[in-house]
Amino acid sequence: MMPNISAAQPHAGTLVTVPSVDSSLVTRLIPGLLSVIAGSTDVIGFLGLGGVFTAHITGNLVILAAHIVTGHEAQIAAMLSVPVFMAVLGITRLLAGGLEWVGIATLRPLLLLQFVLLANFLLARAAGGPSLDPHAALAIFAVMLGVAAMAVQNTLVQISLKGAPPTAVMTTNITHFMMDICEILLGRGAESAAKARRRAKDTWPAIVGFAVGCAIGAACEASFGLWSLTLPTGLALLAFAMAFADRRRY
Repeated sequence: MMPNISAAQPHAGTLVTVPSVDSSLVTRLIPGLLSVIAGSTDVIGFLGLGGVFTAHITGNLVILAAHIVTGHEAQIAAMLSVPVFMAVLGITRLLAGGLEWVGIATLRPLLLLQFVLLANFLLARAAGGPSLDPHAALAIFAVMLGVAAMAVQNTLVQISLKGAPPTAVMTTNITHFMMDICEILLGRGAESAAKARRRAKDTWPAIVGFAVGCAIGAACEASFGLWSLTLPTGLALLAFAMAFADRRRY
């Protein structure tokens, strides 16, 4: 059976392949690995940098509104996270469009960009030392690097890996997974049940990966403090290395 690869032809006859999540063992493993990265980055940032989410951006709006209503000081990092996230989403999409223009598939470059951002997140956090004030400029800059890395991840699973579920926020995944399970149980048709099984098969690794990432990230932050960011950074490097080592051109 030929691997499931879709082709996009955006400009001047340039052929860019976009792998399906089912194309190879590597593409099947990457969404779960990215979910571990997102879960660990989110919980480490929340615990170690003043209660700001790097992946669950809408959670920052909830925290910000709660602080304002209760008369607490509004967090600058929480206020900046949404516009920074949106800006990086747009920049990443434009970058991917440029890569597609010249015939370069986007999965490997975007995985590399995510690793670079997470590595700089780690370095910026380490530069501040263990007693870094979460409201200090360096801490806010570090959080924005984490937010940027998660924006890149959100973009790449949509445009660089066909059929991949969201890997940074689990509400949608859990909803889709439960709807698919119920569709299978209802048994309203073989074709409908088969589609639901395929979707559930692709979704559950992301849910489990995010939960595992949160648990391991929290344990690492409690044990190693600022150096716990080595975990998602190392996993991001692993994800890039896996994609780079795969012989397929993406």
